[in-house]
Amino acid sequence: MPKILRIINRLNLGGITYNVTYLTRFMEPEFETMLVSGMKDDEEESSEFILDRYGVKAHYVKEMRREIDFSSDRKAYLEIKEIIRKFKPDIVHTHAAKAGALGRLAAVACKVPVIVHTFHGHAFHSYFGPLKTRFFIEVERYLARKSTAIVTISRLQKEEICNRFKICPPEKAHIIPLGFDLSRFRENMDEKRKNFRQEFKIADDAIAIGIIGRFALIKNHSFFLEAFKALTQKTNKKVVAVLVGDGEEREHILESCQKLSLPVAKDAALPETQVVMTSWIKDVDRALAGLDIVCLTSHNEGTPVSLIEAQAASKPVVSTRVGGIENVVLQNETGLLSDAGDLQQFVDNLLKVTENEEFRNKIVSGSWSFVKDKFHYTRLVNDTKMLYNELLSIKK
Repeated sequence: MPKILRIINRLNLGGITYNVTYLTRFMEPEFETMLVSGMKDDEEESSEFILDRYGVKAHYVKEMRREIDFSSDRKAYLEIKEIIRKFKPDIVHTHAAKAGALGRLAAVACKVPVIVHTFHGHAFHSYFGPLKTRFFIEVERYLARKSTAIVTISRLQKEEICNRFKICPPEKAHIIPLGFDLSRFRENMDEKRKNFRQEFKIADDAIAIGIIGRFALIKNHSFFLEAFKALTQKTNKKVVAVLVGDGEEREHILESCQKLSLPVAKDAALPETQVVMTSWIKDVDRALAGLDIVCLTSHNEGTPVSLIEAQAASKPVVSTRVGGIENVVLQNETGLLSDAGDLQQFVDNLLKVTENEEFRNKIVSGSWSFVKDKFHYTRLVNDTKMLYNELLSIKK
C-alpha cells in the first residue's frame, strides 16, 4: 500500500482542514495517510473538531507557524525530515504556503519519489508590497521545479499560477476543485434558522445579509460595511448585516461601524438597521440557515468555502469577482458578481437581491444541483487517487 505524508500549515477554521481531513480519512484502503500540521495563531479558531468528527489524528510540528521565523522554520524543517525518514512515504503532499515550503524542501532532501503541492490560494497579489511579493513568487518557482506535480483548485487559479505568475508550466499543474460534505446544509434548516435568529435577536421579517470568514485585511470587511450602509439608504426593507467570524481586524471593523453610524448589536433593544457580530460559529450550517443573502468582498480568494456552503444552503450570493470565484458562482444563476473595488456595482447587485424576492428565489433554485456534484468530497477523493496513481506509475 503506497504511503502518503500530508502536510498542512495549521488547523485553523476553514475549508483546507475539511479537505485534508477527507483526503486522510477516505484514501483507504488504496493509500495509507499520515497527517502533519503546524500550529494555528492564538487569535484563530481551532478546527480540530473537524478531525475528531471523522476520527482523524494529526501529528503536530509545534515550530511550524504562520509567520516567517528562520529559527523556528529550521527546527520545523528538521522535524519534518525526521518524520519522513521514519514514515518512508511514497508521496509527500503539501497544502498551502508554509507547509509547501518546509515540506517540499524536506521531501527533496529525503529523496521522496513523488512531491505534490496544492495551492489553496496564493500571496502573489493583495497581500504584500512588490518586493515581498516578488520574493514569494521566486520561492514558489523554485519549489515548483522541485515538485512532481502542482494542484490548483480552479481553472482560473491555474491560469494565474501558470500563465500570469509563471510558477510552473501548465502541463505540471492539475485542477482538482475542493470537496465537502454538503448534506448538513440541507437538513433541519427551518429549525436551525429559528435557533440562530433567536440567539442573535434577528427579527423574523428582517433580511439578514451575512459575510463569513476571518477578520483580516484581505477579506475587506470595510467594503462590505460601506456597501451595507449604502443599501440602507436605498431600500425600505428591514435589513441587518451579520458578520460571522473573528480575527485581528475586529477593532478596525468596530471603528468602521462607528464611522458609518451602523449600530452594533448589544443585548438591549436595537434599531431596525444594525450590525450583528457572532464571532466564530463551528456549526456554520446553522448560521447559513439564519441568513438570507451571503456576501464576499475579498481582494483575493482561491476557492471560497463560504460561497460553496451558501449555495448548498440555497442562499443567493453577492460577491466580488476575484480569484476562483467565477468557478464557484454562476453569474445571474446562483449569484451576482462585480469587479473588485466597484462599490456602486456591488451595491446595485445587493439592492437587486434584497428588493426583488422573486429574483432572489430564482437565483437559488439551481444552487444545490450546481454544487452537490462539483464540490462533494467523494469527487475530491477520487480525483486525488487518480492523480496519485498516475504519478506513481510514471516513477516506476
